Amino acid sequence: MSEHQSQPRESKQLLHLVFGGELQAIGGTTFRDPSQLDVVGVFPDYASAERAWRAKAQQTVDSAMTRYFIVHLHRFLDPS
Repeated sequence: MSEHQSQPRESKQLLHLVFGGELQAIGGTTFRDPSQLDVVGVFPDYASAERAWRAKAQQTVDSAMTRYFIVHLHRFLDPS
């Protein structure tokens, strides 16, 4: 067995960004003040990004104009 074969394969990194803020209109995606966006963070996989997104969405449940999003950064980094 060669040295390359004995090393574990690295899984492909699938980075995700979670961010949000106050929208101009319910149901829209235009933010009232983009300079005030809340960047929650970059996560190594969808599952951890979703947990962070759910936590932020729950914290802001009383604000109908605040919305958080998950962006699939890996799709921008490697469109194939």
